[in-house]
Amino acid sequence: MHEAIPFRQFVVKIAARCDLACDHCYVYELRDQSWRDRPRVPTDATVGALGAWLRAHAERAGLRVLDIVLHGGEPLLAGPERIDRIARELRAALAGVAELRITMQTNGVRLDERCAEVLLAHRIRVGVSLDGDALAHDRHRRHADGRGSHAEAVRGIALLRRPRYRPLYGGLLCTIDLGNDPVATYEELLSHAPPMLDLLLPHATREFPPPGARDGETPYADWLIAVFDRWYGAPVRETRVRILEDLVDLILGREVHSEILGLGPPGSVVVETDGTFEREDSLKSAYDGAAATGLDVFRHDPATVLSAPAYAHAAVGVAGLSATCRRCPVVRTCGGGLRAHRYRPENGFDNPSVYCADLRALIDHVGARVRADVRALVADSRSRG
Repeated sequence: MHEAIPFRQFVVKIAARCDLACDHCYVYELRDQSWRDRPRVPTDATVGALGAWLRAHAERAGLRVLDIVLHGGEPLLAGPERIDRIARELRAALAGVAELRITMQTNGVRLDERCAEVLLAHRIRVGVSLDGDALAHDRHRRHADGRGSHAEAVRGIALLRRPRYRPLYGGLLCTIDLGNDPVATYEELLSHAPPMLDLLLPHATREFPPPGARDGETPYADWLIAVFDRWYGAPVRETRVRILEDLVDLILGREVHSEILGLGPPGSVVVETDGTFEREDSLKSAYDGAAATGLDVFRHDPATVLSAPAYAHAAVGVAGLSATCRRCPVVRTCGGGLRAHRYRPENGFDNPSVYCADLRALIDHVGARVRADVRALVADSRSRG
């Protein structure tokens, strides 16, 4: 029996379809096709059951804050009226028990003033997916007819940057493409003044390696190192970069809550449009049904869900990693990488990440720079004292 870890973040799917056909999408374009059997949007009954479940969970675990990420598919396909109803009902369900912090991840295509007003009313912070300039972005994030979506995404970002809506602007999410210059990509994203950047490794497995992967090479580390040196070496902090900040924190001995790095439990769970609980979405890149749990908000109470074997991997730390990872000197920084990236059909997730060499090279580079700066600060302090 594993130690139950209270979920603090819920990725709530409010649309099970998308208005784009991005070729690297883990929900629609890779192995798992369970979306085909999901309702396009949650019913009022599902939202009500979720609200009651969240309240019971918060009361049982003594949680004073819960984080909700409205997701999809494309969450704005739910429409502003339904988003308004969902936010109102969930906040009402948690009233007097826990504060509800709501965010949203969107492609930005449908982001207009009408939507923005609803988001503003509910204080819903918004992250927008943007892979760089038009050439970089439209290489992957296209409509089904082949049209690019860059101009629409940039229009949505510009709306968020207006003074009225600026409090909604959560940041940008960029999936790394080795064909895009790393520093140029970073500076292009920076031109949109994001408060935060998420730089994501393309979802890949031991069975299906990432684009450009070659034995003995670390192209994704090289890409991220170039961004790190540009970001870390800037005279002022221009923005936050989540993966790099988390890495610095881990090197300095702090705990982070991340699915990508470290051993701190992420404490998150996905709720699909039909009310079923799933494991992290990235598992959909491994095989069909990899994220399924057999649990839902209607039939399973918080105690049952929290202790379910489906979520056991989030609690076991180093013991849940492969023997190779357990012997690695940077395991507490790397944490084995994203679980989905460890998959191989022959032995499941009992492998190092397909990005193992890249993660090690990145950790070594960042660690060397951070430790050198710490030593310099200590020496300077001693000389002054």
